[in-house]
Amino acid sequence: MTPDLTYGGSGDLVLQVTNFLTRLNLLKSESPIFDATVEAAVKEFQQARGLTVTGVVDAITLRSLDEARWKLGDRVLSFGTPAMRGDDVAALQSQLSEMGFNCGRVDGIFGKDTELAVMDFQKSVGAKVDGRCGPATIMAILRLKKIVSGGAPTQLRDAANRAERGPALAGKVIVIDPSQSPELFDLAQRLEGRLIALGVNVYLTRTSKSEPTELTRIEIANEANADLVISLHQDSYANEKAHGVATYYYGSDSHGVHSIVGERFATLVQREICARTDLLNCRTHAKTWDLLRLTKAPTVRIELGYETSPSDVKRISDPTFRETTVEALMVAIQRLYLAAENDAKTGTLKVSDLRRAGVRK
Repeated sequence: MTPDLTYGGSGDLVLQVTNFLTRLNLLKSESPIFDATVEAAVKEFQQARGLTVTGVVDAITLRSLDEARWKLGDRVLSFGTPAMRGDDVAALQSQLSEMGFNCGRVDGIFGKDTELAVMDFQKSVGAKVDGRCGPATIMAILRLKKIVSGGAPTQLRDAANRAERGPALAGKVIVIDPSQSPELFDLAQRLEGRLIALGVNVYLTRTSKSEPTELTRIEIANEANADLVISLHQDSYANEKAHGVATYYYGSDSHGVHSIVGERFATLVQREICARTDLLNCRTHAKTWDLLRLTKAPTVRIELGYETSPSDVKRISDPTFRETTVEALMVAIQRLYLAAENDAKTGTLKVSDLRRAGVRK
């Protein structure tokens, strides 16, 4: 595994990183020295890509830098193992989606759905159907793009899927992904019990003793064919005065995409928790973290306070606070599936009201 690159470092890998940053117009020239200018450029890149802003080039940042250097047309894109990743793949997915070809989420990863979308496009324009995106296919896309505008089909599909599933929670599949914190695992189990009572199929990504990797937890959610994934964590910061609750959903400004359902659920969770508790509102944010990006279902990560904040630790240690948070999550989940005319003001809907909104026993 490549070691993290930090301020003061030097060598060939630093030269490679600065080469990437220079090509992205974030640095004036490449350098083998990781100085303050390089650190500032790394932070700017991380901010733009929806990564955690640290100024440190870890494995995720290095992979993102590599992906960012590819532009559509630089190489032939095709399905394989390992999957091809890059901004060129994201550009292809975005253009196919705009024309109505379903390649799934615009995530910059050339998977099976993207290959099928390319084949559908090739078939529609009378080109050779091989699922490979080379010069001929790119030219056909560019020609057709000038005369076809598909609006926002990905958003329409997400909305249609949610509407098709209906407002009832019974029969839905929800995956809960708690951190190893005993308090958050207890909160997850409380939420699990309440959901099961309403007929939801619930999966926990870990037990009280297991500590699966992030990739394993992503696989659990994808194999469960989840409708929704809720990841429960606590943040940390060097200054103990940092406190409050924040929620995160998949979104990428550089790719011009975000999860419509994920953003709505993040907003509902944030509002309900802040309305029912005294946690500071640290707002919702779009990120490209692997858990949000690679999980097929709408996924929201909730940072329920700071483990470095004495006041937040005191809150999460209180069973009453955890029960209140569960109530907020339950209502946010149901509001996600309610039609607008059946919704209610934030902080006023109770779980006992949900039956009238279509919840089946």
